[in-house]
Amino acid sequence: MLNYIRIDDMNRFIIALFALIFASTSVYAQTEDKITTDNTSKIDSKTTVTSPPPSAISPTINSSNSDLCTIGVAGAVQTQILGLSAGKTVRDMNCEKLKNAKTLYDMGMKVAAVSVMCQDKRVFDAMMHAGTPCPYDGLIGAEAKAGWQNDEEKAPKEENTVRSVMDDDSTITLIGGGIVLGLLTILSIL
Repeated sequence: MLNYIRIDDMNRFIIALFALIFASTSVYAQTEDKITTDNTSKIDSKTTVTSPPPSAISPTINSSNSDLCTIGVAGAVQTQILGLSAGKTVRDMNCEKLKNAKTLYDMGMKVAAVSVMCQDKRVFDAMMHAGTPCPYDGLIGAEAKAGWQNDEEKAPKEENTVRSVMDDDSTITLIGGGIVLGLLTILSIL
C-alpha cells in the first residue's frame, strides 16, 4: 500500500508542476498603434576625394635560379604626370665562363676547361707565372709556353677602357637611361 501512495503522490506532484508551468506563462495582447512621422530635410554636401597619383611599379625579375648567369635590374620613376618603369636581365659573362669550364671539366675535358678559364687575362698571367702555361692549340707544358711566346697576339688582352668593357646591351641600357632622364628633365621644367 505504501508504494501505491507514493506513486499517487508522485502523479499529483507532476500534475501540479505542469499546472504551475502553464498557469505562469504570460498572455500578450496584440494592440495596434499607428505612428506617422513626416520628416523633410534638405542636405547640401560636397565631397572632395583626394588621391595620390598612380604609382609606377618596377617589374620583378626573378633571379632565384642559381643556374642562370643573369642579373635582374629594374627601376621605376613616378611624377605627377607620368610614370615609367623598366626592367631587364644582364648576362654575367664571367659566370658563364665558369659554368662552361666546370661543365667541360665534369665531362673529362680538363685541357678544354683550362683553355676556357685562360680566356681571362688574370688567369692567363697566373698560369704563366706558376710555370703551367695555358694550352696553346692543343699543346701543353713547355710546348704551349713556346707557342704563346711566338704568337703573343693570341694571348688575352686586358680590357681597361670603359668602351671595351661595355657590350651592346650595356650601350642600349645607357641610351634608354639617357632618354628617361631627358624626359624627366623636360617634365620638371613644365
